Amino acid sequence: MAEETKCACGSANVAIFPCAGAANVGQLSNKIAVELDQQGLGNMMCTVGIGARAPRLMKSAEASDRIIAINGCPVKCATKTMELAGFKVGHKIVISELGIKKTKDKDLKDEEVAEVLTKVMEILQSE
Repeated sequence: MAEETKCACGSANVAIFPCAGAANVGQLSNKIAVELDQQGLGNMMCTVGIGARAPRLMKSAEASDRIIAINGCPVKCATKTMELAGFKVGHKIVISELGIKKTKDKDLKDEEVAEVLTKVMEILQSE
């Protein structure tokens, strides 16, 4: 079965909430969430919508079996947003803890995206 070849996060009911902040690590967070969504490992959702308490988005998050927060830096805005809204975050990933230095550069390098995606996949498979 195809489902068995996917990482432990693979499910129709996995919600992925990225940081999408202004720094490179925030942009990487968003890009990784897009990649995970495109690979069918979860559904990327709007973290800001949770902060705004958008009713439909809140219902979608409530209906999720698992929540992944992909933070850019140690401030952990994505995780905090979800927790302040009352959600339990199963995976709390921080891009800057994966060997990526936080900068103001928003020009993401393909090799950096691939490196971070590999590391995130390893984290999701190990937990």
